[in-house]
Amino acid sequence: MTGFPLTWLYAPGDRPHVVAKALASGADVVVIDLEDAVATDRKVYARSATAELLSEPQPVPVHVRVNALTTPWAEADLAAIAPSPGLSGLRLPKVSAPADVVHVARLTTPSLPLYALLETALAIEQAHSVATAHPALRGIAIGEADLRADLGVRDDAGLDWSRSRVVVAARAAGLPPPTQSVHPDTRDLEGLTASCIHGRTLGFLGRAAIHPRQLPVIERVYLPTEREIEEAETIIKAAATTEGAQALPDGTFIDAAVVATAQRTLSLAKRT
Repeated sequence: MTGFPLTWLYAPGDRPHVVAKALASGADVVVIDLEDAVATDRKVYARSATAELLSEPQPVPVHVRVNALTTPWAEADLAAIAPSPGLSGLRLPKVSAPADVVHVARLTTPSLPLYALLETALAIEQAHSVATAHPALRGIAIGEADLRADLGVRDDAGLDWSRSRVVVAARAAGLPPPTQSVHPDTRDLEGLTASCIHGRTLGFLGRAAIHPRQLPVIERVYLPTEREIEEAETIIKAAATTEGAQALPDGTFIDAAVVATAQRTLSLAKRT
């Protein structure tokens, strides 16, 4: 994998055998979930099992989604998980204000990457403030199930304004493009494909998944096609021979912005 993770596979922290399968799934990042996927009476076990696993380095980057700061489990999650040698990042659910990120950053080491999940209307309204809250924050994303419930949105298109706002906020803050939220129907690969295509047009990069069968679909959609690679190579070659804006033989106008997009396309194409 290069610096462009495209697949983020969730696995419940109270099911170590599922986590083990996730680690061997080929996902770019495995996210061990201590929050929504774990029942109340399993929270303590999920935390201890995850801390034990992460006491050693892992073969792929592993993030942990801790419980929300408003819950009675959050502080203990952070104390047990944050120092782990096998931990690559913390995902913070239900972040509603910059202060939430700052609070977690104070409780963890400066080098530990934090990722904020925006899941309410208030969080979306403060997306840029959250994105710039602390240097430890390395990304923002939407938790669409909770946001949908908060907004009372039934049609998927009703989330597009919020999605675009978070994409813009991430870019304005100098963060990577957000990853898409999970597609909840693990058997609906056709719907997943269409949703990923739509997400890509909105500016997302990659997607969270809840089943390994979703990974190839996400990667296929988000990786450049052969035609996109050929077009990018043509643009880069043309830019190398002539300075300034120009038009290609097929009429395509290229300038610095077009070249930057082509460079990003080729970088994605070089993923291993």
